[in-house]
Amino acid sequence: MTPLRSYLVRAVYDWAVDSGLTPHVVVDVTKAGVVVPPGRAADGRIVLNIDPAAVRNFFLDHDRLAFSARFGGAAFNITVPLAAVLALYARENGKGLSFEQDPDGDSPPPAEPTPPTPAPPKAPALRRVK
Repeated sequence: MTPLRSYLVRAVYDWAVDSGLTPHVVVDVTKAGVVVPPGRAADGRIVLNIDPAAVRNFFLDHDRLAFSARFGGAAFNITVPLAAVLALYARENGKGLSFEQDPDGDSPPPAEPTPPTPAPPKAPALRRVK
């Protein structure tokens, strides 16, 4: 099944761009597969401006977000698995979505706890009555 997160990220991105707002993404840089400029993250997170005017070669599919951007005048290729996206919002008004931190981006709800197993019945005890 395709993860819901990919559709939500695309929807918020499209909404921000169509509204003339500047989309920003908050990324957990500790997740596997995240490629961002070294030394730019703080507390394991980085906020990236993904406005079409700020990036080149923007790519967003069901698994990842990728683009090229300039940091300190140097071009850098960014790759972010969607499971590492913590939030996507518009800079001007702060509206957008945040996501829970989970390893695969769309984990199923926790299973119902199983009821305790009853103790096995005791074997019948026979006594001789006189």
